[in-house]
Amino acid sequence: MDAPDLVAELRSRGIPDVDGSGLTRALYSSDASLYRVVPQAVARPRHDEEIHALLAASRELGVPLTMRGAGTSIAGNAVGPGIVVDTLKHLNQVLSIDPERGTAVVQPGVVHADLQRAAAPHGLRFGPDPSTHTRCTIGGMIGNNACGSRALGYGRTADNVTGMRVLFGTGEELSIGGAAEGSAGWFSDRENGVAQGLAGLVDQHLGHVRTEFGRFTRQVSGYSLEHLLPENGRRVDRFLVGSEGTLGLVTEATVRLVPEESDRLLVLLGYPSMVEAADAVPALLAAGGGRLIACEGLDARIVDLVRARGGGVPELPRGAGWLFVEVAGDDAPVLATRLVAESAALDSRLVSDPAESAALWRIREDGAGLAARSLGRPAYSGWEDAAVPPQHLGAWLRDFDELLREHDLDGVPYGHFGDGCVHVRIDFPFEPGDDRGRKLFRGFLTACALKLRDHGGSLSGEHGDGRARSELLPLMYDVESLRLFGAVKAICDPDNLLNPGNLVDPAPLDADLRPLRPRLPITPALRLTHDRGSLGNAVHRCTGVGKCVAPRTNGVMCPSYLATRDEKDSTRGRSRVLQEALDGTLVQGLADPAVDAALDLCLACKGCASDCPTGVDMATYKAEALHQKYDGPGATARRPRSHYLLGRLPKWAALAAPMAPVANRMTRLGPVARLAKAAAGIDQRRSIPSFAPTTLRRGLGKQDRSEAGPDRRVATVDRHGVQPDVWIWADSFTDHFLPQTAHAAIRVLEAAGLTVRVIGDDACCGLTWITTGQLDKARSIMARTVATLAPYVFSGVPVLGLEPSCLATLRSDAVELTDDPRAADVAAGVLTLAELLAGVDWTPPDLSGVTVVAQPHCHHSAVLGWEADQRLLESAGATVTKVAGCCGLAGNFGMEQGHYDVSVAIAETHLLPAVRAHEGAVVLADGMSCRVQLDDLADVPAIHLAELLARKLEG
Repeated sequence: MDAPDLVAELRSRGIPDVDGSGLTRALYSSDASLYRVVPQAVARPRHDEEIHALLAASRELGVPLTMRGAGTSIAGNAVGPGIVVDTLKHLNQVLSIDPERGTAVVQPGVVHADLQRAAAPHGLRFGPDPSTHTRCTIGGMIGNNACGSRALGYGRTADNVTGMRVLFGTGEELSIGGAAEGSAGWFSDRENGVAQGLAGLVDQHLGHVRTEFGRFTRQVSGYSLEHLLPENGRRVDRFLVGSEGTLGLVTEATVRLVPEESDRLLVLLGYPSMVEAADAVPALLAAGGGRLIACEGLDARIVDLVRARGGGVPELPRGAGWLFVEVAGDDAPVLATRLVAESAALDSRLVSDPAESAALWRIREDGAGLAARSLGRPAYSGWEDAAVPPQHLGAWLRDFDELLREHDLDGVPYGHFGDGCVHVRIDFPFEPGDDRGRKLFRGFLTACALKLRDHGGSLSGEHGDGRARSELLPLMYDVESLRLFGAVKAICDPDNLLNPGNLVDPAPLDADLRPLRPRLPITPALRLTHDRGSLGNAVHRCTGVGKCVAPRTNGVMCPSYLATRDEKDSTRGRSRVLQEALDGTLVQGLADPAVDAALDLCLACKGCASDCPTGVDMATYKAEALHQKYDGPGATARRPRSHYLLGRLPKWAALAAPMAPVANRMTRLGPVARLAKAAAGIDQRRSIPSFAPTTLRRGLGKQDRSEAGPDRRVATVDRHGVQPDVWIWADSFTDHFLPQTAHAAIRVLEAAGLTVRVIGDDACCGLTWITTGQLDKARSIMARTVATLAPYVFSGVPVLGLEPSCLATLRSDAVELTDDPRAADVAAGVLTLAELLAGVDWTPPDLSGVTVVAQPHCHHSAVLGWEADQRLLESAGATVTKVAGCCGLAGNFGMEQGHYDVSVAIAETHLLPAVRAHEGAVVLADGMSCRVQLDDLADVPAIHLAELLARKLEG
């Protein structure tokens, strides 16, 4: 049955939200693993009855079915060839919380962080917390038996499930436990059903199950038969945890909640290497006496990458590898002192500040994405989840390092060292169309599995075996265990329809590897300096960890997903479509309508460039994709009107400048405004920004003269021959729309005792051309601007940029557009106002009593960093509320027809609620886009930092 017929069949069975388009199949063809398995259709059930209907259709039609939560599975166990069932979209409710019993009843698509938010008012939490807790679902955690950093203190998911409702592959529905902790009761709609069959199977092999299963907590590989032992209560619910959706479909789960401990203390221990850190674990576990909540390992190379990307890293003890040990309780300081004494660490530090601890844990949580970019070439999953009894951890790491060297590979280890579980990303030499990487991948994983057996380890400690490791199970388990797995599958899913290719009758571990697929040859217009000039390499930065699909965020990424909750509008979804366009079969190149659909709601906010752990920069990829579609070799598509008008706004602003007052009056006339908006492709509900009556440069007159010569440190002087203390770069938006910002900055800087002049030459950054993919013209504009600004930067006099989007374009795009060696220096040499003032000996005006709601422009947050601004405001005494996310306008995006509703929805995620919650506050928005959005949607006057400071200086 092909995709259209399957979709039609499922809809006829009462399942309306089902999709078999190439776009959607591309989105769900991968999870967070290396594998690409194309589904026939994707279904998003709205209630339990639709899951019943999906299973019935699967059984009657013989079509495989794979359950999926947030798609963050790293082993390839959330992709499948038939129907992929997305539970995140609709089945995402916390149905009830019982504070007395300490339980919650949830649907499978509930996001872990949402459950935590629901439990928090009761002083409770769900114990396990994977690094993907902001977006992973409870159903996905049940599928993998996820653990996370604090499983040492709170147990695995299996230890925290008290009941569930499940549909087996036989069609039987079973309700298990849920009434009380330890309940073993079940209710089935059949006699002599699955539960009885499983109990009978284990009873026939009691001795074997007792000796081979449950040997240590992280023995997650295979089926956890120990839960079916009579002495363990024959817990079918806990047995199903970790079965990777191969036995049944969980439609509801009851989970245990535990008291939240607020008095946590983080002990940081530094070691010469990760091996020495691993050696210390047994002594720490003994010293902790069962009181440790977490004991995590972190490699210095991950921290180095955070620093290199401009991220803040709290102080760490001396060392090249660290253990993060968390304890709690009234005697936590005493326990911490004992741990340090037993640690054999080079150095140590205690962290009690919750904000500092949170910053350190964020680095650990981003480990999977960061490790993928911590080496000289991209690093991959595949062998990223092995576990050994903790007493063998040091020896296993030494053997593992030796295996890496023998195969000429490298990896960055981190993970749950207190549980003996090691995560690592390895730099397998995958090259498109080259089979050598495949052979090395298979050989290395096989060698690791054999060596792991010597240490009594498990192929998986929490991610599941999936497509990456199921084939290796015969190297871990004996023949009898494997026969038991087959018998379990026959009892629960005799037709092998549920998530086939995993655990029993596995797919080859080197089949369906996406990195090896041949790619279309694309000659990019951008240099793509971080990805060896390859758009394919760039879009494959996305490994699927899914930070962009968190339903709530304190960063910028991904504003359109927060508004629509549609996978295609996430950074990951867009990356998957671009990957498929370059090396797949579902999307036919960059001109395919699926690419348009995926990129349409990308705001080019650059949030992913800073927030995505792997450094995906979708704004750059969108610009390149638009260029290839409209201007690339063989391009025939015609650009929309908005590209010619909004995409060339600085050009039209310059032409309108001599008659700006007339133009402003005309665009205030209703019929003229409607005609102008229609011609420009602007939504009729938008206002047209007013031109400045007099531009900045014209109002001040030509103040400068540069004398460029062979010496890079040339003289730049004003018209009187005097070199000022500060030059202001008149970007297009400040010059033509908001010159008052520059006048305010001049007053502030002069009050600080500095002489200030404005650069008189035209120096547009080309932003609007870049965001619309007009890259050939953008290149010439940027080259001219670099040449114009270079003498000022090289003079040693600070150059000030006031419009954050233009300054961010210099910082991030100058080196992408031009190979002029001066570009990097110019990009680094133009400063924000807060950056400049941080280097000046001055006293800011007193802002005590001033409440500031600050909406940093998304480019300001993502590229420039807003930390200097926040420090300045708080040092002056202001009370600052920094608004997360994007305002929703994002230059031409929110102005264009078809984007208004999403633009407003984005503003409602963070900005507008913050403004409404702080009535009377000063609203700070340096970016022109943010100010236009606030003016249009909230009728709130927003000001630039320079204007706030100038007003206070003037009383």
